[in-house]
Amino acid sequence: MKGEKIAIISLGCSKNLVDSERLMRMLDSVGIEVVYPDTPASEASFMRSRKGKHVVINTCGFIGDAKEESINEILRWSKLRKSGRIDGLYVMGCLSQRYMEELPDEIPEVDRWYGKTDWHKLVSDLAKKHPGSVPYDRILTTPRHHAYLKIAEGCDRFCAFCAIPLITGRYTSRPVEEIVDEVKMLVDRGVKEFNVIAQDLTSYGSDLYGKPDIARLVEAISDVEGVEWIRLHYAYPNEFPMDLLDVMASRKNVCRYLDIALQHISDKVLSNMRRHITGAETRSLLAEIRRRVPGIHLRTTLMVGFPGEGEEEFRELMDFVREQRFERMGAFAYCEEDDTYAARHYDDCIPEDVKQDRLSRLMALQEEISAEIQESKTGTVQRVIIDREEADSYVGRTQYDSPEVDPEVLIEKSVTLKPGDYCNVKIKTAYPFELAGEVVI
Repeated sequence: MKGEKIAIISLGCSKNLVDSERLMRMLDSVGIEVVYPDTPASEASFMRSRKGKHVVINTCGFIGDAKEESINEILRWSKLRKSGRIDGLYVMGCLSQRYMEELPDEIPEVDRWYGKTDWHKLVSDLAKKHPGSVPYDRILTTPRHHAYLKIAEGCDRFCAFCAIPLITGRYTSRPVEEIVDEVKMLVDRGVKEFNVIAQDLTSYGSDLYGKPDIARLVEAISDVEGVEWIRLHYAYPNEFPMDLLDVMASRKNVCRYLDIALQHISDKVLSNMRRHITGAETRSLLAEIRRRVPGIHLRTTLMVGFPGEGEEEFRELMDFVREQRFERMGAFAYCEEDDTYAARHYDDCIPEDVKQDRLSRLMALQEEISAEIQESKTGTVQRVIIDREEADSYVGRTQYDSPEVDPEVLIEKSVTLKPGDYCNVKIKTAYPFELAGEVVI
């Protein structure tokens, strides 16, 4: 494939994005030109190239909407493959891992299908040579001042609704030393902010060290010179490692932020979900987190419409959200996933319009709460990292805001700033999902 280009299309979560970045580095290591067309303009530029053009799609297979997005993207590029506008189409990732037997017959325009981690095989097939060893090196697609840091693969929780363990397999942690080496390498490239990710970061180390060891890992990352912010994503509430809270409270470069998916509060629904925690235990954990890490912002994900959720259970969930006042919250309606415990044992009998009505009511409540929390920040001074410059303002985030999913801060152009700079901003105006202010010295 010498003299040809490969475009990497990455769908789904940030964990998938890290996989795509690693694949890009492997392709680059064997001399293949790689592009990441993440905007209409960059895709158009790729399509105008006179070189041979090949496309790799890294798919998501988590929930119905994500699977539909992946299928639609494959079909879109399949039409271009069939018409000869691209020279090769290859599909990898969670969706192809899960439906490897069915998809090739349904979409024959795809040249080859690969599983979630078949990177070496894909590169060898395309380059006709083995990529060698690039264990954790990658080409960053994020702005150079922040990166996602994947510390583990897989999940051992087997929640009733979730297909992730069926796709990714059992939980596999990366050694502390390897992760720290990666952090040092990325710091040398200009990365200041690390968003630590895993399917379940609170189980980190159990397979390697005989016990959860996320606290020690975060301490080790925190010790690396040049690491300004560490933000933690996708904790699990059951068997939460409380020593992590001590690290969060004592380390200045560990953000007061925790992404912990709770899913529900009703004991009946939690039991049906096989979450191995009660509503009372959930409340107790949240109270302890807030007590031991003052000022922490909690992001959670909730689910409506799971089998067993009647109006009483949904009202309990609404009351829980009013009570807890989560700083950040997302939600989705239950969608039955093939081969999961729920698909095998429960009847998905709640009508879709009921699910969507509950979802709308829950998110409307959260918007009110978010607006009040944002308004409380008016007049405060927040440390902000700059992400980009726009025509009328700089755009950044506080330690309480993760890239892509959380509110941004719009900053008046009273001083000269560039992406990756930190500055103190006095908040003048608050919106439900944005803040606006000016730099203070």
